[in-house]
Amino acid sequence: MRFMTKEFHAYLDYPVALGLMVMPIILGLGAVNPLAFWFSVITGVAALMLTILTDHHLGLIKVLPYSLHLAVDFMVGLAFVAIPSIFGFAGLEAAYYWVIGATVLVVVGLHRPAEVSAAA
Repeated sequence: MRFMTKEFHAYLDYPVALGLMVMPIILGLGAVNPLAFWFSVITGVAALMLTILTDHHLGLIKVLPYSLHLAVDFMVGLAFVAIPSIFGFAGLEAAYYWVIGATVLVVVGLHRPAEVSAAA
């Protein structure tokens, strides 16, 4: 069932980074807690930089190993799942972080083992 490849993941990185920056605006996140807006936007900027610096075919400055990229993605997924509880997000703000966090964890978990070990 593990079908995610380094190449396919690379195609997801840029739209996800952009989505993390734009979706809080579209959804109106931050009305209740401004951190709900800024965590996503800042993470989106960081995700864009990570993608640009990752050693995969869409990386522009290939200095970071793909295994590090996956480890950062995993940590972001865990953080996004935990952030609503830590900062008291509720409603749409909490759901946004839970869905994004769970999705990131699923994507990382679906990587082919050979892809992960070859990236190390």
